[in-house]
Amino acid sequence: MSFDRSIKIAPSILSADFANFGQEIQAIEAQGADWVHVDVMDGHFVPNLTFGPPAIKAFRPHVKTFMDVHLMIAPVDPYIQAYADAGADMIVAHVEAGPHPHRTLQAIKATGAKAGISLNPGTPANVIEHLLPLCDMVLVMSVNPGFGGQKFIPSSVDKVRQVREMIGDREIHIQVDGGVDPNTIGPLVKAGADCFVAGSAVFKGGSVDTPEVYGENIRALKAAAQAAQ
Repeated sequence: MSFDRSIKIAPSILSADFANFGQEIQAIEAQGADWVHVDVMDGHFVPNLTFGPPAIKAFRPHVKTFMDVHLMIAPVDPYIQAYADAGADMIVAHVEAGPHPHRTLQAIKATGAKAGISLNPGTPANVIEHLLPLCDMVLVMSVNPGFGGQKFIPSSVDKVRQVREMIGDREIHIQVDGGVDPNTIGPLVKAGADCFVAGSAVFKGGSVDTPEVYGENIRALKAAAQAAQ
């Protein structure tokens, strides 16, 4: 995948119909999703439990774009290979998940997957400065991880700006996850983010039977983002 800073919408399938994942993935891609975002939670690092490697493997044949797997788990290192083998294109780990995030990024890179590092709202941006040479993406959490549908934390905009300054001319995406909607996406674009995870903002009001609603929601996000550029 060649690098570019164009606006990318990555719907979180945590907000999809769990009984119809294959059809939901096909529907959002057909309606303009750029990436497919998968939120992995362990009930330990975050207070929720979601998808193991077999689920990722089941999603993989349906994903034709790019599958971005966000590991909200600790410890993370023992599971990296399994998620890579299941078909993740990008594996994102949290800087807070263990004492050796540099080693974690090395382990992700060793699988051949793209590597990302994520920051919780309470973690300052500067902790990842020395990790950037190993990163393909920085994910700024704009809610506390663990649940969908939470309210956007406004200070995330400043953090995105700080991350963008640290990145400089490196080919590193900045992703934002949490409370992204047409009202919050503009300031994030101006601050330097290019990839946006959206759950309820994409899936609300639609279904596999009415996928055009997903398209309307995705276009609304992109229009608000492009208006801010």
